[in-house]
Amino acid sequence: MDSTSGVGVSDPNTSGNGGGGGGEGQSTTTTATEGGASTTASAAPPSRYESQKRRDWKTFLQYLRNHKPPLTLARCSGAHVIEFLRYLDQFGKTKVHVTGCPYFGHPNPPAPCACPLKQAWGSLDAQIGRLRAAYEENGGKPESNPFGAKAVRIYLREVRESQAKARGIPYEKKKRKRSSTSSSAATAGSASGGVVAAEGGGDGGGIGGGGAGIGPPPTTTNPTTV
Repeated sequence: MDSTSGVGVSDPNTSGNGGGGGGEGQSTTTTATEGGASTTASAAPPSRYESQKRRDWKTFLQYLRNHKPPLTLARCSGAHVIEFLRYLDQFGKTKVHVTGCPYFGHPNPPAPCACPLKQAWGSLDAQIGRLRAAYEENGGKPESNPFGAKAVRIYLREVRESQAKARGIPYEKKKRKRSSTSSSAATAGSASGGVVAAEGGGDGGGIGGGGAGIGPPPTTTNPTTV
């Protein structure tokens, strides 16, 4: 339990595996036909992303209800989101070495240590993305979305940099595939140029005296009158 806010929320990493996950299963709908017979149509189950987004949203709303003092969604700010992310560290499973640890910056420590377990930066970043979408899907306005606040982005960047140093694992940004785009454009350009060249070659070869196109008109001989 978080000593600062007095919040008691179940582990968000396992909340979807218990009895609470029954509402996200496959649902069926029964319809009657003209002959009196009934047909059953099964709705497709939600995707893994949608299921996780619902669990994240449910966990955050529970966090707000148990907050001391109670906090409403309308009054939630970026600072409260950061407080929520820090609260989630108690459920983390990633070893983050402290500065005084002999394995600080070691990607593969040879022995265990007493450093705390925290939520990995990647998990927090993905969760904020899902909560940001869930906030707007539940009627929130984009301009007042606390999950998209500048303070939250700064906090996530600091977590990424600190964990990269502590774990000795740098996080690299995914570069845009500009080379593939430019190569595709070049291929398209060369293909179109080939078509133009082929058309020009056909015109030049057939009419310009290439020998294989239109030749001189045939010579006709008048018949001799007897």
